[in-house]
Amino acid sequence: MSLHRATGPRHRARAHPARQRRRSRRARLLRTLLASTAVLVLGGGAAAWYLYRELDSIGSSAALGPDAPKSTDGSTNILLMGLDTRKDQNGDELPHDVLKKLHAGSSEIGGYNANTLILLHVPAGGGKAKGFSIPRDDLVDIPGHGKDKIKKAYGLAKADEEERLLERGVKDRHELEQAGREAGRRSQIETVRTFLGVPVDHFAEVNLAGFYHLADALGGVEVCLNHPVEDRYSGADFPAGKQKLNAQEALAFVRQRHGLPRGDLDRTRRQQAFLASALHQANSLGTLTNPGRLLDLKDVVKENVVLDKGWGVLSFVKEARNLTGGNVEFTTLPVESFAKHHGEDVNIVDRDLVRRRVQEQTGQLKPEHGAQKDGGGKDSGHDDPKVSGGGVPCVD
Repeated sequence: MSLHRATGPRHRARAHPARQRRRSRRARLLRTLLASTAVLVLGGGAAAWYLYRELDSIGSSAALGPDAPKSTDGSTNILLMGLDTRKDQNGDELPHDVLKKLHAGSSEIGGYNANTLILLHVPAGGGKAKGFSIPRDDLVDIPGHGKDKIKKAYGLAKADEEERLLERGVKDRHELEQAGREAGRRSQIETVRTFLGVPVDHFAEVNLAGFYHLADALGGVEVCLNHPVEDRYSGADFPAGKQKLNAQEALAFVRQRHGLPRGDLDRTRRQQAFLASALHQANSLGTLTNPGRLLDLKDVVKENVVLDKGWGVLSFVKEARNLTGGNVEFTTLPVESFAKHHGEDVNIVDRDLVRRRVQEQTGQLKPEHGAQKDGGGKDSGHDDPKVSGGGVPCVD
């Protein structure tokens, strides 16, 4: 029921603007007080997500659509998408000082590839959550474009939508950008959903600048390296062992692939390790129970992260607690071999094997008895160590 709806003859006149502003301020204050009370009453990860919902409606994308397949067993599948674009949410160039900190070249580099794709499965009623990293160069079917690298689904659909709108006479640059990105999200979600054979309940998208600001809001993140590294492309220059990285260093850490034994596949494990460490740090430092820290983090999320509309955060409270408590394990989906496709390096994957692996580990399919685990192909991943939460995992 609207607070400003007229209820009788006395209220037919239009409210005075100053009175409306006072009511608006009171409404905002009430929401803030409710959120602060929730912090005290609910505690832990629950308060964090409740505060996000009460202070601001962060969800801003309708890319999932009302008819998208959803999990029916009470579990939640979240697709994390990291874009390699050097532009902001409106398609504008990032400030020069920000680009310099990113150490990622000009705003014309990177396009709109989804270079990071992680499906996070949170089981119903608690239990260990599982994160499945999808190597960005996996050769898969992309709707309307045949076979191509899975990371390209976003950018290809974005370009198609913008071209279609231009032909219809749309000229506003920001309108084209927003419509193109929504088309890109829809295509990327559909491509991943079809490839893995599981529903996607929610998604989160962040670009390079967003990653930088999130790491900065956390006060940096601790990581651990098995060996010292130095890479002029990403700017990574770190000794072996545990160390605290600031936001700029953290971005270099997750972007490095040159000089690593398995290139992109090792970079995927860097991303997993960073996420595990960040979740551990958020819990150990009380980030999710400190209203001041939460407000700082909320502002960063609002500016740099895109979430789907209607994300039922309160229903995710218990699972969020598990994630920050370290009850999560990451793995990289298997790659069979490597090849060339239209002159580009790609990963050859066995889609049936990948589907079976994900569906078995998410409880949608019973494990096949007597089947050769993970196919045994080259770099299939069955000997690839998993990255577990609850601490600071060491990686190459």
